[in-house]
Amino acid sequence: MTPTPLPARLRPLAWTLAAFGSAVLLHVDRLPPWITAFAIGAIVARLTLALRGARMPNAWVRVGVALTLTVGVLASFRTLNGLAAGSALLAAMGSLKLLETRARRDDYVMFGVALFLLLAACLDRQALTRVPLYALQLWVSCAALAVIATPDALSGVKAPLRLAGRALLYALPLALILFLFFPRLPGAFWALPNASGAVTGLSDEMSPGQIDELTDSDAPAFRVEFEGATPPPQQRYWRGPVLQSFDGTTWRRDRGRYFLEPRVQFEGPAYRYRVTLEPHGRNGWFALESVVASPSRKVQLTLDRRLISAEPVNEAVSYTAMSHPRTVTHEPLSRLGWRYSLELPPGQNPRTLALASRLRAATPDPSAYARAVLGYFAREGFEYTLTPPRLSGNAVDEFLFSTRRGFCGHYASAYATLMRAGGVPARVVTGYLGGEWNPIGRYYIVKQSDAHAWVEIWLDGRGWVRVDPTAVVAPERLQRGLYDLLPGAASLATRLTRENAWLAEFAQGWDALNTAWRKRVLEFGEGSQLALLERLGFDSPQWRELGLALGLGMIAWLAWMTWQSRFWLRAARPDALARAWRALNAKYARVGLARGAAEAPLAYAARIGRARPDLAIEAEALAREYADLRYGRERRAIAVRHFAGSVRRLRLSAAPRIP
Repeated sequence: MTPTPLPARLRPLAWTLAAFGSAVLLHVDRLPPWITAFAIGAIVARLTLALRGARMPNAWVRVGVALTLTVGVLASFRTLNGLAAGSALLAAMGSLKLLETRARRDDYVMFGVALFLLLAACLDRQALTRVPLYALQLWVSCAALAVIATPDALSGVKAPLRLAGRALLYALPLALILFLFFPRLPGAFWALPNASGAVTGLSDEMSPGQIDELTDSDAPAFRVEFEGATPPPQQRYWRGPVLQSFDGTTWRRDRGRYFLEPRVQFEGPAYRYRVTLEPHGRNGWFALESVVASPSRKVQLTLDRRLISAEPVNEAVSYTAMSHPRTVTHEPLSRLGWRYSLELPPGQNPRTLALASRLRAATPDPSAYARAVLGYFAREGFEYTLTPPRLSGNAVDEFLFSTRRGFCGHYASAYATLMRAGGVPARVVTGYLGGEWNPIGRYYIVKQSDAHAWVEIWLDGRGWVRVDPTAVVAPERLQRGLYDLLPGAASLATRLTRENAWLAEFAQGWDALNTAWRKRVLEFGEGSQLALLERLGFDSPQWRELGLALGLGMIAWLAWMTWQSRFWLRAARPDALARAWRALNAKYARVGLARGAAEAPLAYAARIGRARPDLAIEAEALAREYADLRYGRERRAIAVRHFAGSVRRLRLSAAPRIP
């Protein structure tokens, strides 16, 4: 059964509703459900009123609804400011505006609302998977604009979409030129505050079991591209929160208790790299130990050599850093440093304290004592596992002398406790270890499952020295990822991906594509523009060269559009039959027998015959031949040429011949 076509008068409204509705759908997972329901209801109601020719709600009803919607948005977001609340208010008011659309001007307003909602969606999320949705929405909106502007010229669905698609394709080179060469201000235009970022990073405290929550996640924490040499796996420690305070169960970062750290000298090769950090909702940035300086003016390099941002990381951020594998100092640790780094809660873990006393008595040298404790872990049957038994009470005692099963958090906590109990300053450092190589994108991806904890101890003449007790129990952890070491710890989806070569390659390719999108498009700024100009042959490019490149690009696009226009002009030129018919009309016009604009060929020939009987037979023959060729079932080229030849041979006199 063929569907009933939409009346011509409703075509602009239908396209306006389609553009607005698809724009609202871009925000469907961000909007409160009641706004989405109201938008759908308004679209259905407006179309129903138009089909029935019914009256729309009066002004007082619309004012009341507008106030109610404003209060609802304010109650849902606690504000009317910001991207989320502003988008919701725009969607709600746009829905209400539908109920007063009458003239073409109103359709233009709704078109503008759809474009603003599209812009808000682009500012909110720039993931590669959403690009086709944004392109489709822009296509539909431009098609709606074409129908609103010329409702009688475009019928059906294909014609507006074809016109809009062709216009967008012609505009694409111009958009690319502006993207590449229009001068950029420092920073990203879309770097708006976004409080919806997931909190998945490391926190400022650790109990044995806390890091286990992160190892269940295969989500990326950050990606790293090294410039030049790459450190070996056993040196890829990514420094995070440094935990100084211990209450017997939980390690925490000291707040309000600081001490001056000695000045350090860097040892080993320098590694330069670029980190792309995923949003995690906290203020910590991650860098390879030991980072030389802060990569940004908005980020502080703390006394314990951790990077702290002034704002939470709610959007992906990229930065370049340089690190050395180790540091050394010949300055002493301050008195406060000794005090804070030896503190233990009184009356807890007595068996651990007794073990430390025995080992320390046998090894008075701090370095020898540190090795002796590692030897204890190596020979006493400890096991690395992500499913250890639950600890209670004196957690360190229970782990060292009873369960002896745990992961990095257990070993770091127990080792630091033994060090402090033996008079060696110690602290726990959390972060990430390792990273998986992506051969397609040529970078390392560090995942939440790479979360790790280790210990730093103070040795006079050397400073803070990293000791990883997990390496004694599970040395493979330093060379391999967690899922390679414990395949059973991975989820079903992760195991399928890792065990299937095709799925693994697809996952790496998709991640590389997303990374390239972020690096080449989302992070394309002033520095990227100047680097592009250098690759194009400009020496030491500045703003002037950037303007020159922009001007040349615009000229090239205009030249291309001019070249393309010849096809449009040729397409608009009359065909051979029409040109011959116009030539015939011109000949008759020169003898005072011009054809009317709406005069049909046979009617025109009849009028010529009445005015000039001497021309009647030939005029009727030519008009009938033209009508057959123009409106007949088939038109042969040879017949058209015969008609054109007859027109060329026709000779007309200004007055009829007198016999």
